[in-house]
Amino acid sequence: MFVIPAIDIIGGKCVRLVQGDFNKLTPYGDDPVAIARQFAAAGAQMLHIVDLDGARAGRPVNQPLILKMAENVGIPVQVGGGIRSYQTAEGYLENGIQRILLSTAAVEDPGLIRRLIKKFGVDRVAIAADIKNGRFATDGWTKSGGKAVRASIAMLKQLAIENVLVTDASKDGLLAGPNFVLAKQFIDAGFQTIAAGGVSTLADIEEFNKLGTYGVVVGKAVYEGAIDLERAQASVTYRNSLAKRIIPCLDVKNGRVVKGINFKNLRDAGDPVELGQKYSRSGADELVFLDIAATQEQRRTPSGLVGRIAAAIDIPFTVGGGISSLEDIRRLLLAGADKVSLGTAAATNPGLVRRAAGYFGSQCIVISVDAKRRDNGWEVYIRGGSQATGLDAISFCRRMEKLGAGELLVNSLDRDGMNTGFDLELLQTITGNVNIPVIASSGGGSPAAFLDVFKNTTVGAALGASLFHHENETPERLKVFLADNNVEVRL
Repeated sequence: MFVIPAIDIIGGKCVRLVQGDFNKLTPYGDDPVAIARQFAAAGAQMLHIVDLDGARAGRPVNQPLILKMAENVGIPVQVGGGIRSYQTAEGYLENGIQRILLSTAAVEDPGLIRRLIKKFGVDRVAIAADIKNGRFATDGWTKSGGKAVRASIAMLKQLAIENVLVTDASKDGLLAGPNFVLAKQFIDAGFQTIAAGGVSTLADIEEFNKLGTYGVVVGKAVYEGAIDLERAQASVTYRNSLAKRIIPCLDVKNGRVVKGINFKNLRDAGDPVELGQKYSRSGADELVFLDIAATQEQRRTPSGLVGRIAAAIDIPFTVGGGISSLEDIRRLLLAGADKVSLGTAAATNPGLVRRAAGYFGSQCIVISVDAKRRDNGWEVYIRGGSQATGLDAISFCRRMEKLGAGELLVNSLDRDGMNTGFDLELLQTITGNVNIPVIASSGGGSPAAFLDVFKNTTVGAALGASLFHHENETPERLKVFLADNNVEVRL
């Protein structure tokens, strides 16, 4: 979870309002660029900047200053306030801003939202769900009386929105505690939710972390010294690093989930939509979908099937198979994937990894590493494990990290489908050589295998297929077993 400091700008200066009231203004500095640098130096991993003049005027007022701030911090920046046209949005997204926040446009111009998502991708367009007196507020919170919360959620679903900033206007700027119930409504609806309004203590942040919030915006509490930004980010980073993720995998061929041994002797395991929904409801942290024949058959992963699975689940969703271009990635993200997995393309066209990470964000890019033991190391294989590359797996993983990959999915071809346990030596060697999360795959045929990999390596997650498809195990029961054996998991 991200702890995201807020910088609200009026007249080129940093200010804070109380409950969005422009008449209740407290100044906090004349140099927003310097303040942004201070937050980045304190460990912030993202900044939240609002052009309050723009929100009130309905057009950008402080855009040059905001772009200068983004240029000077070296961390992702999300921006809101006065973004009501395609030209304004484009001016931000093509000049260093990671994500834009729209509010009024979601109500008044839904076509603009769809157009922006189509051009820039779902992860770079978010909605600021500002709730005032229980209803969606617009025009810099000056107009309330819009849709109720449930109707607002339905509206955002129709727009295919995935990222939402939720603010209870009645709590904002008072340091009186946040509205956890409001945030949870959006989390339970499947949105990647950032919460704001009333966050005043480290305990508030930790509570949002437990709820599964993607991020928390902190404003007045940081400026007044009630929350130490560096300590808060370190705390949630540490707690999140402890929690191990359980990820079922759907290996799909001809529209059906299959499983075999070393990618051979495949047997049917069921319908991918039904299985995805089942795992989502039974405690899985994430879901992985791999079209195992797409690359060999030189075709794209079917976005229609991806969309049906995405609509049936409410957990993060990674899709791989047949991805060879930025357009392939965009198509799958628009269909409902949260991340994409690159395997063959990462090995044969590593420049794609760099471009994809730069355009869609590292958090969207997972590298699937099919490794087979060779002499004293491991070699990378591609095309469904059928073709050797001559690439050393450890060096390959280090290179992928440098190119911007956000995560590694490590498959042991020696263990695939064998149910003999994960390749601990391979996994620990890789985790010892990179600083990005590693998902263990291949060999997790029993609860004991998951316990073994979490106790004896530093992987952040473990993937299972046969255990869930054929052994009637559930992610929830597996988590209880792990928790009983002192492994930190999200129950």
